Amino acid sequence: MVLSDGEISSLIREGDLCIEPLEEGQIQPASVDIRLGNTFCVLEDTSNGIIRLSDDIKYKTIITDRYLLLPGQFVLATTVEYFRLPDNLTAFVEGRSSLGRLGLFIQNAGWVDPGFEGEITLELFNANRCAIELQAGHRIGQLVFARMAQSALHPYSGKYQRQRGATGSRVFMDFLEG
Repeated sequence: MVLSDGEISSLIREGDLCIEPLEEGQIQPASVDIRLGNTFCVLEDTSNGIIRLSDDIKYKTIITDRYLLLPGQFVLATTVEYFRLPDNLTAFVEGRSSLGRLGLFIQNAGWVDPGFEGEITLELFNANRCAIELQAGHRIGQLVFARMAQSALHPYSGKYQRQRGATGSRVFMDFLEG
């Protein structure tokens, strides 16, 4: 069941759901607006032009209040907000329709698991023929919360727990786990 603004506000007031910082007006009828942070990560080129999932991928981190996303460019970004979800809540990151209509695709590879804590890394892609100027603090999307029928038996405690800033892929760690 998707949570309403009243349910979201109640969970925050009771301390079960943490969203910091949270400004007045961010809570919408069935979501919470998320804002673009000031940290961006771009994949560094490899010497052979191949990304191997078993290798530690290198990124260039850029901290800036304005980022020019070129046509066809992919960049990782982060939210201003830091989240802590309880074990019985999951969330979906949705891009803003107004930005999608400009050709800006916003994702986070699915959803936010119950028990996750940290800033959310966003995957941004410019499908437009023109560059898009991104500005830190601007509303970039929304988080839609859903209550699960029961708490997760194994809440999230993975490789992105407590992440801050745009965090690159750690898929190489899958190969270390065997």
